[in-house]
Amino acid sequence: MTDKIIVPLDVPDLESAIALVDKLPQVSFWKVGLELFTSTGPAILDVLKSRQKRIFLDLKFHDIPNTVAGACRAAAGYGVDLLTIHATCGKDCLTAAAEAVQVGAEKAGTKPPSLIAITVLTSISARDLAFDLKIPLELPEFALEMALLAQNAGLNGAVCSPQEVAQLRDSCGQDFLLVCPGVRPSWAEKGDQKRSLTPAQAVEAGADFLVIGRPITAAADPVLAWDKICEEVDVGK
Repeated sequence: MTDKIIVPLDVPDLESAIALVDKLPQVSFWKVGLELFTSTGPAILDVLKSRQKRIFLDLKFHDIPNTVAGACRAAAGYGVDLLTIHATCGKDCLTAAAEAVQVGAEKAGTKPPSLIAITVLTSISARDLAFDLKIPLELPEFALEMALLAQNAGLNGAVCSPQEVAQLRDSCGQDFLLVCPGVRPSWAEKGDQKRSLTPAQAVEAGADFLVIGRPITAAADPVLAWDKICEEVDVGK
């Protein structure tokens, strides 16, 4: 089950990223987000691939269809495993992105990444959705609608909070990848994650991948924290 845990490289530069990867050689799947990719570009991807690591390139593309398709086409050439786009880009954009990753990967001679849609960011609460974003649907219903939109557009999966994963699994089937950030062990602080569950609960609900960052990377002993989480996930599977 440890290959289902994705650890974010939420650090500002290449040197810090390499230090963290070297500190946790047990981790096989790393997430590269906006801060690190903006800082280092594809250099960090080359480092991870040289160490035979899997890569979640979490850039959360959100723009007009032509722009997003171009970005997905380029990103697919890096040979990463997962790539994100916001479902709220709309159906035309999602469809164009799904086609673009195939083209980009074929041109680069690599396997296309699994393209997954962001449903609702895990930092957003039901109140935020209703009062700030003026979305009239209940949060679980909106997350489901975004996942179904992505699935119908040809995407491989969705990112959702652990609290929505069971509903999405029932509606989208077993072959639709569900990636869950906002996973927090009972002994860790929630931070800015407003819709979290424990790793064992998320696995039991049907998550394919768990994204767990600060409980590991900010721990006094990251290796010990990693071991504790792996044990908890194994118990909950």
